[in-house]
Amino acid sequence: MTDSNLRNGWASAGEIAAAVAAGRLTARQAIETALGRIAAHNGVLNAFTDVVAERALARADAVDAALARGEAAGPLAGVPFAVKNLFDVQALPTRAGSKINRDRVPAPRDATLIERLEAAGAVLVGALNMGEYAYDFTGENIHDGPSRNPHDPTRMTGGSSGGSGGAVAGGLVPLSLGSDTNGSIRVPSSFCGLFGLKPTYGRLSRARSFPFVSSFDHLGPLTRSTRDLALAYDAMQGADADDPACAATSVEPVTAQLARGLDGLRIAVAGGHFRTALFPEAIEAVARVTRALGVTREVELPEAARARAAAYVISTVEGASLHLDRLRHRPADFDPAVRDRLIAGALVPGPFVERAQKFRRWYRDQVLALFRDVDVIIAPATPCVAPQLGQVNFVLDGVELPVRANIGIHTQPISFIGLPVVAVPLPLSPLPIGVQIIAAPWREDIALRVAHALEQQGVAVAPRPAQF
Repeated sequence: MTDSNLRNGWASAGEIAAAVAAGRLTARQAIETALGRIAAHNGVLNAFTDVVAERALARADAVDAALARGEAAGPLAGVPFAVKNLFDVQALPTRAGSKINRDRVPAPRDATLIERLEAAGAVLVGALNMGEYAYDFTGENIHDGPSRNPHDPTRMTGGSSGGSGGAVAGGLVPLSLGSDTNGSIRVPSSFCGLFGLKPTYGRLSRARSFPFVSSFDHLGPLTRSTRDLALAYDAMQGADADDPACAATSVEPVTAQLARGLDGLRIAVAGGHFRTALFPEAIEAVARVTRALGVTREVELPEAARARAAAYVISTVEGASLHLDRLRHRPADFDPAVRDRLIAGALVPGPFVERAQKFRRWYRDQVLALFRDVDVIIAPATPCVAPQLGQVNFVLDGVELPVRANIGIHTQPISFIGLPVVAVPLPLSPLPIGVQIIAAPWREDIALRVAHALEQQGVAVAPRPAQF
């Protein structure tokens, strides 16, 4: 780490915390640097919808005062972070990317994960742009404008956690939180060149966050390194009675396990569905990862394409059920594309939903059986690098395909059954792209170890955008 990185906003979360703990940097200085970068660059990136500067500076002063009293610094002391605006932030209405939610009463309390990060010394600086009601893969929001990719501001960040990706990749903050229902952490990680963690379903609390599809919503972090990902994950772990899905689980810190490497791990690459609908850059990214890991075995997730279809059915039906009252009374205040998908979901016949849920249970059993013989499965995160903002279709193998519907083709069959995944960035030129490191339920530690090994080899790297 260099002092210039501490001053210019490009230090990692771990580096900032270490400098604050050692007295080489104050928490206030770290937060003032982040607020300065937000003021300088958010006009281009459109990552933030709300900046809580007064709260952040007061919190930073409290961290510095605690250190001055000789109290122990937390593992994230002074680290600025921001959250997708579907997280409750005390005194702000929880937008969830919508126009309608701006009329809500301000949240009386922070989301659990914000509370846990601040208990570890981190400092919230604001809330981030996102696709409306998280029903989005592009990062384009008609109410707040599109999030813009720091590697090329004419391109998508991916969604729906678009601001979460843009804020970290653009160096505004070293850590952000997003949500992932069908790929909304992994897609921005891929397009923006970041490390992202979608944990096991039920691992991290979703309390006081606005839902999309409760039966497979996940919350998780995006960072520029695996160590930062592990630090944030460790700070947020633990059961929460306010989220029924977040039951009592063993809390095994993973930060100290990163260096264990690949010894004894059985790694395979996904075939079948995960070899289809790929642009050359996605093929190259998976090839680089498998070469670096020495992977020669291929496994096929049975009926993965059908799993994607079932995920679509359940997503649109559960989402529609949540929004029926809004659809009835304020249809004109929706993004028309989101509104129309939700209306379609409200019209799906009940037997279709029942079949999708039965298939989901069967599919989960089949995939879990694969983990008797392997520990990790490698798969592409997105079929392509970030498309242009506003791009409607792309052409692959002579076939024109809709962008919005196909960005999540390789993420949906995984979140559908709640598996933990670390997305790792491959710094291809001119744009990065991601690869999924998929593990069995509750084995985030294994996925993070593999991601860290790839980072140590220089294969997985979060590239710094030239213009930021």
